[in-house]
Amino acid sequence: MPNTFLHYTYPDHVVSDANRNKRQLLNSPLPSRSEAQALVRSTAVSMGVDPSLALAHAFTESHFDAAAVSPANAIGIMQVIPSSGEWASQMVGRELNLLDPQDNVVAGVAIIRHLQRTSSSLDIGIASYYQGAAGVKRNGMYPDTKDYVNKVKGYMGRF
Repeated sequence: MPNTFLHYTYPDHVVSDANRNKRQLLNSPLPSRSEAQALVRSTAVSMGVDPSLALAHAFTESHFDAAAVSPANAIGIMQVIPSSGEWASQMVGRELNLLDPQDNVVAGVAIIRHLQRTSSSLDIGIASYYQGAAGVKRNGMYPDTKDYVNKVKGYMGRF
């Protein structure tokens, strides 16, 4: 895959890891998009997160494609990067495997739950999922982050 996405360029080692993860996902049994959507819904409900918000994030991130991997090595349905997966593992109290669709969704939903609980607004929580809470606090929302927030909020009505 290329080493750029939007206006970001990623180091070769990150893109190499992303390519390795993509190959592994493509060689694994994965849920269909409709099965992935159901997985996001049920996980959100069980974790106390608004299902429409979790589904909107997942749709914006991957269109429910469990094999999605970005040049930044954002993995799976929820497009979680490995460092965020480690953080999510700490939040849920067990090691999560981002290449496992169920664990990937648990990681994403745990992050959404935390960000919504600790953000001053729905928009800031959504932006923080995409740009990182520290980045939003320090720099405000970048233009692509504003677009992301608008997409997620727009898709919430769909789910």
